[in-house]
Amino acid sequence: MKQSKKELIQIATLGKVVGLKGDLKLHINSDFPEQFVAGRSFIVNEKETITLSDVNHQRGLVKIQGYENPDDVRRFTNAKLYTTIEDTRKNCHLEEGEHFWFDIEGCSVYENGKALGVVSELDRILDNNYLNIKTDEALVESGFAKSFLLPYNNMFIIDKDVENKKITATGAMDILEAS
Repeated sequence: MKQSKKELIQIATLGKVVGLKGDLKLHINSDFPEQFVAGRSFIVNEKETITLSDVNHQRGLVKIQGYENPDDVRRFTNAKLYTTIEDTRKNCHLEEGEHFWFDIEGCSVYENGKALGVVSELDRILDNNYLNIKTDEALVESGFAKSFLLPYNNMFIIDKDVENKKITATGAMDILEAS
């Protein structure tokens, strides 16, 4: 199952082999640990599909179906686990008003009706999320920075309309001017 890189989301990395039965350390890179359950399949290194046969969240360990020997499973050390946007929507629950990061990416950011730029990605720095915004070309030509970070919280984000790819912000122009 070969997927295009754009359709895939990296959600974890497999670490070193632990013990004698082929367990691997699981380093989750997702806000949805509940998607890691026995029987669920993931794409490894963008080309191969594996299925988890056992998941121990307390110890941060997984077993891969069909692999019982540490020597056989060692080839997955440092492998990146991916899932699709479709599987993410199906397997991960959002609360009211929450959005997946991939839905926020590509949204235009406005303040007082003026386009400031487009969200190129979201960054997590410590416990805070930031919109990484590629500044609107007209503002760049006026001497503003090519990109800037805007905290993704209620203090700066007034409204999110992901269906129409539009975010309304406050204080964003001040951050851009200081960038």
